[in-house]
Amino acid sequence: MQDQEGVLAWVSERLAVAMRQAEDLILRDYIVSAASQINAGGGSNGDNPTNLGISDFSLVATTLDTNNAYKFMSGIEGMDRFGTGPVRSAYFMLSSTELQTDFDGLVGSGFKSQWDYPTNTSALPSEYGSVFNIRVLTSSEAPVARGASKNGNDVYYNTVVGKQAITHINQDGYSMNLIYRDPYYSGMLAQNATLAVKFAQAQAITQDTAIRNLLSTRLSSGVGP
Repeated sequence: MQDQEGVLAWVSERLAVAMRQAEDLILRDYIVSAASQINAGGGSNGDNPTNLGISDFSLVATTLDTNNAYKFMSGIEGMDRFGTGPVRSAYFMLSSTELQTDFDGLVGSGFKSQWDYPTNTSALPSEYGSVFNIRVLTSSEAPVARGASKNGNDVYYNTVVGKQAITHINQDGYSMNLIYRDPYYSGMLAQNATLAVKFAQAQAITQDTAIRNLLSTRLSSGVGP
């Protein structure tokens, strides 16, 4: 029984992680379908949208500032540490990990690697760096439309959000339900148990002016699924 309880605890933990990931994916897809979009035009690859250029970051940050969106993070003051520099107060942008090579190519043109922050105490584990008033998070789950650009390249949805932009609403009694039925109740021969989670939620954009999907392609090649 002790070994069975250990396995049950491990599977329950993995189910909880999977459920939270499912919530994130549902919210991601909702934002792709409902939030306003800006096509990148500051890049140099000749596509529509182009790859991300420094001016695209400035444009989307200016748009949110003009719409009185709230920033997530306060700035980081400069310190006497070699190769570092101050970081502005910022919105968050979620981008695909496939764009990391493009971000690296912008170092020296306005992109600051997370490693070059004066301190990393406020940096998130997925944070790749910052450009002006935007701190960039990367994830393999960020949305990509394959072959959707004018030239048939992949289009990346870089979602830039202010603090008041989005929410998800848990319905009563369904924020998370862990279902376990022991073998006696779960099967005719009392051999297999049932373990599952279920939840129900609703997504909402609480202020459309505080969120933008910045659509882009990629400058570098040879990276992808």
